[in-house]
Amino acid sequence: MIALEAAVRSLGGDFLAGAFGRTSQHWSQVADFSDLLTWDDLNEILGRHRLDPPRLRLFHSGVQVPPYEYLHSKVTKRHEVRQRVLPAALHRQIAGGASLVVDAVEGLHPGVADLAEALERHFHTDVQVNMYASWTSTEGFGIHWDDHDTVIFQLEGSKRWRLYGQTRPDPLRDDTEAPEEPNPEAFTEILLRAGDMLYVPRGCWHAVAATEGRSLHLTCGLTPATGQSLFQWLARQLTGSATLRASLPVHASPTDQAAYVEALRKEITEALHPAVLAEYVESLDACDPGRPFPSLPHIETVPADETLILRLTTARASYHVADSGIVFRAAGQEWTLSAQTVGFLEPLVAGKAVPLGDLARRSGITLDQAAALATELVTSDAAAVTGK
Repeated sequence: MIALEAAVRSLGGDFLAGAFGRTSQHWSQVADFSDLLTWDDLNEILGRHRLDPPRLRLFHSGVQVPPYEYLHSKVTKRHEVRQRVLPAALHRQIAGGASLVVDAVEGLHPGVADLAEALERHFHTDVQVNMYASWTSTEGFGIHWDDHDTVIFQLEGSKRWRLYGQTRPDPLRDDTEAPEEPNPEAFTEILLRAGDMLYVPRGCWHAVAATEGRSLHLTCGLTPATGQSLFQWLARQLTGSATLRASLPVHASPTDQAAYVEALRKEITEALHPAVLAEYVESLDACDPGRPFPSLPHIETVPADETLILRLTTARASYHVADSGIVFRAAGQEWTLSAQTVGFLEPLVAGKAVPLGDLARRSGITLDQAAALATELVTSDAAAVTGK
């Protein structure tokens, strides 16, 4: 938790106002990140989880290693093809210079899930965390760019990052044209050591290789909110408008067509008021479904057991004080609650997992009332309970 707090502090303040979305930034010796994901954790993930390619993959000199070189395929009696890691073959590929990649590790490891949620709460966006491990100085991917911002945490060893900058500002995955190749001689080199962090903005060409010995790092990809996505959201918001719902006057006179376009322009301009960005981000937060977290065996109601632990399933829940009470939004739902529930909601929105008894005491409500509120949140997929 100390490492996560140090990381989030580094990503605030001047960074958000200056570098974020614009230029790379390197932080030295932020914290000891080694406990976020250990080699034993990685062995457990590889040995116990079903990791079909491309979630698990190997790269060597920019080329993906064929999965049959390190995976065994088996067809089950239900005609499913399942892949099983062959450890000795995996070791041989890695010893020969291949880099190991596992995508979406936040769904496989609690500590990495905590990291993803902390960043989601901070950046107000979805976060996917990929793991990269290498043992030689061979570049796994060559020079490339990503269509999302990334925050990198070096857990062990060191990596040499060569940053070539952008050749097309803020490129998209479904862009109208691809960025031009960068000048291979024009780069900034950064040596990322254990405990360091690096931010690389979307579209920045880069190449990565270990320096000496093994290296382990996590790359956190931040889903960008763009002007394009804002207009898509606005289009949905404006479906209440008769002007936007009307059929286009393609067969009308030029004068009538011009009048329609002017009416359309007026409504869209009014919708683009100064607070529209804040409204959009608030909507994204409120609709974020979070991560699935069942509450078995409590399938209908949460019992009034003060030892049960309650937590939210989304890192982007919010609440604000209104005339009617406390308006709480999470996982696509909205509740209006009494003012005293602030004590109940505050630690949950901050990302904490709290015993039901403590939540009742913090808010001055009975345990039965706390259990009833927990039941409402759990049955809406906004929260989950565990026994410890």
